[in-house]
Amino acid sequence: MRRVPPPSSGAAAGHGVYPTTVSGEGLVRKVLIANRGEIAVRIARACRDAGLASVAVYAPADREARHVRAADEAMPLAGATPAQTYLDAPAVLRAAADTGADALHPGYGYLSEDAGFAQAVLDAGLTWIGPPPDAIRQLGDKLSARRAARQVGVPLLPGTAVPASDVAEVTAFARENGFPIAIKTAAGGGGQGVTVARSAGEIPRSYSRAVRAAVAAGGKAECFAERYLDQARHVETQCLADRYGHVAVISTRDCSLQRRHQKIVEEAPAPFLPGDADARLRAASKAILRAAGHVGAATCEFLLGQDGTLAFLEANARLSVAHPVSEEVAGLDLVRETFRMAEGEPLGYDDPDIRGHALQFRIYAEDPGRGFVPARGTVRDWRPPSGPGVRLDPGAGPGSVVVPAFGTLLAKLIVTGASRAEALQRAARALHEFEVTGVPTSLPLFRGLVTDEAFAPPDPGRPFSVHAGWIEASRPPVRGPRWPPR
Repeated sequence: MRRVPPPSSGAAAGHGVYPTTVSGEGLVRKVLIANRGEIAVRIARACRDAGLASVAVYAPADREARHVRAADEAMPLAGATPAQTYLDAPAVLRAAADTGADALHPGYGYLSEDAGFAQAVLDAGLTWIGPPPDAIRQLGDKLSARRAARQVGVPLLPGTAVPASDVAEVTAFARENGFPIAIKTAAGGGGQGVTVARSAGEIPRSYSRAVRAAVAAGGKAECFAERYLDQARHVETQCLADRYGHVAVISTRDCSLQRRHQKIVEEAPAPFLPGDADARLRAASKAILRAAGHVGAATCEFLLGQDGTLAFLEANARLSVAHPVSEEVAGLDLVRETFRMAEGEPLGYDDPDIRGHALQFRIYAEDPGRGFVPARGTVRDWRPPSGPGVRLDPGAGPGSVVVPAFGTLLAKLIVTGASRAEALQRAARALHEFEVTGVPTSLPLFRGLVTDEAFAPPDPGRPFSVHAGWIEASRPPVRGPRWPPR
């Protein structure tokens, strides 16, 4: 790996305007990865597999990070915070220019759903490995995504059509539609900025929290209200679209195991779907993405009620954190597929046949026994699992320094089996093998989950009983490394 020397004081983290040169398409040869952690490692590996050169960018705190070592070259970003480094669009574009990159992959998070940044990449003459800016604008805002879904007949829960200007408007909506309600930031995904009010007395606090989350994320203080479907499952589709209007659903997923409305376990395909729910998920997702003119990877998210109600939530116009489980059951490399879509190739296939079952566990540096408090510190021991059906997408390793401001996701453990039952058995073994010391992790929680009857019924034919609020409502035990499970 070649490290580029740090910039001089005159070229520090930088402020400025986006370049305005008109883009010209060309064959991708060198990809700048505008991200960090496990997704940056994942993209660097895909570049190596595809015969492409890769460039990492890094904050000073990440100088020795795994993604820096995974890339062919690395360019420092001066600054001490995410806003001064990975979110500094002009600095990232300068890094692309200085290293001769001809394409940019944003991964997920950070600048991946910033339509202005996507346009700036194109204007700089680079290939943007992501959706068109107009599709990002339409799908990145939850209200405009709801409008797109309504126009193509996709079912929605009742919600305010425009941002709520104050508590009174949210209260009026709740009186008309009933409790509970969710108050959400209009921009952004990943479950951030979602609060739930179950009575009129809870609305002022929930609304204030949602507004603060919107401002903290660097967006406008725009929030809206939506009817909340209690004890619903969170199901979604992993999709790919080309510029010729072809959309394929790579797989369905269930992402009901969450904390603070953020997913921590995902599985594909979504198990125990009732009736024609699978067909409805696929049809709705394709209609929404075609209407938005989407190109590349996307995720369409839905709630599935206990009575079979299916309602569109939002669309993520980017590669998803959960994409590996879809890769495992479909036999595709979705990162390499985004390279193809960005170069204008046709998709060339319909919904792929699904083989087996896959589970993904997000290994965070946090303490599940203390309300998932983010950890800070240095990873000491790192003994990952191996064996049949086990894949690890790492972002950390021995000596990695965890700084919560830059994220606490250490790795993603993906386990695949011929059936859900086999995947759960392998997961129990792999989670037992995985040892991390130096910082608390979510591993003890996962060791308990894979043998909890609510998530892993003894009869594989009996549906699980988990839902999007189950972890926080049920408080499953956090187990140590007892083996074998009783």
